[in-house]
Amino acid sequence: MSAWTPDGEVDPRLTEEGVIAALKTVYDPEIPVDIYELGLVYAIEIDDEGKVKVEMTLTTPACPSAQELPSMAQAAIGQVPGVTGCEVEVVWDPPWDQSRMSEDARLALNMY
Repeated sequence: MSAWTPDGEVDPRLTEEGVIAALKTVYDPEIPVDIYELGLVYAIEIDDEGKVKVEMTLTTPACPSAQELPSMAQAAIGQVPGVTGCEVEVVWDPPWDQSRMSEDARLALNMY
């Protein structure tokens, strides 16, 4: 989808903020907080061709959503204008802990 400007149509500019906004639509089914605010996203890389690579983790290796969360993240990112491809890699180093959660996530989960 292109946007019109006084100079003519331009392709959408893919930004990290756009990818983050997409990631904020993905929720762990067991936790009422999105994966970005939970601190599960460790890295976002965007290349010049519009390919996005995300490194994320899960709260535990035994997470019941281990199969679905990465594919949900990939599907959400794929909807961002300008994305030509997406890879979501689950990493375990460093291990996730509660200190990675945003203040909003802590408030939502009553974890001060």
